[in-house]
Amino acid sequence: MKSRQNYLIVSLVTLVAILGVLMFVIDKKSISPDVATIASGGQMSTTTQISTSTTKTVSTISSPEFHYIEIINGCGPYYNLTPCVNMRSGPGTQYPIVDRLRTGIVLKAQSTTTSEGYEWYKIMIDKSILYPERVTGDWYVAADPKSVQPFENVGDEWLTSKSATTTKRIVIDLSQEMLYAYDGETLFMQNSISTGLEFTPTPVGTFKVFKKTPSRYMQGPIVGLSDQYYDLPGVPWNLYFTNDGSVIHGAYWHDHFGQPWSHGCVNLPPEKAKELYLWADIGTAVIVKN
Repeated sequence: MKSRQNYLIVSLVTLVAILGVLMFVIDKKSISPDVATIASGGQMSTTTQISTSTTKTVSTISSPEFHYIEIINGCGPYYNLTPCVNMRSGPGTQYPIVDRLRTGIVLKAQSTTTSEGYEWYKIMIDKSILYPERVTGDWYVAADPKSVQPFENVGDEWLTSKSATTTKRIVIDLSQEMLYAYDGETLFMQNSISTGLEFTPTPVGTFKVFKKTPSRYMQGPIVGLSDQYYDLPGVPWNLYFTNDGSVIHGAYWHDHFGQPWSHGCVNLPPEKAKELYLWADIGTAVIVKN
């Protein structure tokens, strides 16, 4: 009898152990491949020997609309608040981290790739950027729905002779560092902004939104404008209103809204910039006043 009881106890313990292992495997598969890395501090990898035997390209993204990803749960403007989303040089956690992505960044996706059972976005890099030599390899972001939101958009839109007229206007008050958006006499938005600093002021006058794009890569220095070095991929929700580069856009790298803080552009918090971008038409008037 004791032998039979011992046999049953051993069998029960073995069954519990097997179930524990299965639950661990299932749980690991449900986690984005970069979550564990991020949770443990997101330290940059120094791995140089890369195995690609388990990497498979599933699809190249191509359609009348372009595919983008928005970082919805990354770190704060100063790499604080929550862990950043890692951008890597290849589709897998064994690849080095090339950047840490903050909430609000928007990037264009070129294709999707499956590696080790997880999906990754390959990021499209604009070849017309000011300093292309700064980008020395590929960029990949894990398709974690908790941190990354995909969406489709027509991409760059331009003002043409066929563009519809609009009653919408955006007023930039430099004295108050405030943006007002109207449709006719109806106020759509009022929000604090950051405009140009003393030596890189936002131009005063009446303009039109002549270009819209969900994402652009901002780099400096810019000859004749600023000698400051900066490198900002995925600047979101851009409304161009002057030919020399003045843009209303989201700023994910600071929180100084309500005071001058830019090189001449008009900065909004990313979530407000998105709201304004989706509302504003090509041809919307932009009135900048002191």
